[in-house]
Amino acid sequence: AVAAAKRVRAWGRPVPPPPEEARVGWWRRHSRARDARAIQHHYDVGNDFYRMVLGPTMTYSCARFPDAEASLDEAQESKHELICRKLGLDQQPGMRLLDVGCGWGTMAMHAARRHGARVVAVTISPAQAQAARDRVAEAGLAERVDIRLQDYRELEGETFDVISSIGMFEHVGRARTQEYFTRLRSVLAPGGRLLNHAISKPGGARISGRSFVGRYVFPDGELLDVGETVGAMEAAGFEVRDVEALREHYALTLRRWVANLEEHWDEAVALVGEARARVWRLYMAGSVIGFERGTMSIHQVLGVLPGADGASGMPLTRAGWG
Repeated sequence: AVAAAKRVRAWGRPVPPPPEEARVGWWRRHSRARDARAIQHHYDVGNDFYRMVLGPTMTYSCARFPDAEASLDEAQESKHELICRKLGLDQQPGMRLLDVGCGWGTMAMHAARRHGARVVAVTISPAQAQAARDRVAEAGLAERVDIRLQDYRELEGETFDVISSIGMFEHVGRARTQEYFTRLRSVLAPGGRLLNHAISKPGGARISGRSFVGRYVFPDGELLDVGETVGAMEAAGFEVRDVEALREHYALTLRRWVANLEEHWDEAVALVGEARARVWRLYMAGSVIGFERGTMSIHQVLGVLPGADGASGMPLTRAGWG
């Protein structure tokens, strides 16, 4: 390190950034081109690496543990089923679902398999899209699940009964929040529901490009205060019907991911290199502390578009959600 510093002083050249550092380009923050670069940096690390960390469900979002002893797979299944019930997919088979930021397709597959939903699932990660298509085909669900490489800003000319957005909103940015919810409202049928599942932070926070997380993990990420999210949904025309915090569940989820990474450490290093594996271990372990101490949280916010007569179609209580 000392020798490198001397070379910088002698030659006047900066030390080049390590290959693990994000390079999102000069485009305006949260432009389509820059968002695509940021997403690809985070999600195109390698499907085999993510499979090792996330487990068979390939679900990269907070699970919901029925109890602390439940397995990670059981908890992810529980989360997806809870979302389906909040959206009412269990009440009317065959509904048309839009899954925004679909990851590797697990929510889309769950809704199609368990509730007969017809699903359009969108992502801007090429690696995720291809893997999701392969998984859908292997599961025999290709007639019910359409995986698209598509930006949410390109959604138009279609109508969906319900929408899920799970672990994607963190990439939207405060400046585009209103545009985001307005765009989703434009493709949602009257009486339709939107479930927004996202990390939140009291007061909100933009992840600095100079921070460890901003440089190596989540370039351009932004966390909103849940109150701001609720206000933005209402401004877009949604009636907010339910807000649920899952903070402790994300700490449990992250602990399971860290355990998976450490159990398969040598294989992870062989796949992505020691430096990137160490980045991910530090990022996830540090995030555990944030969720356990309450400096970060995660909320599911459920909104509905009431019909012309004001009917929401919502149940009177949460009892049916499980």
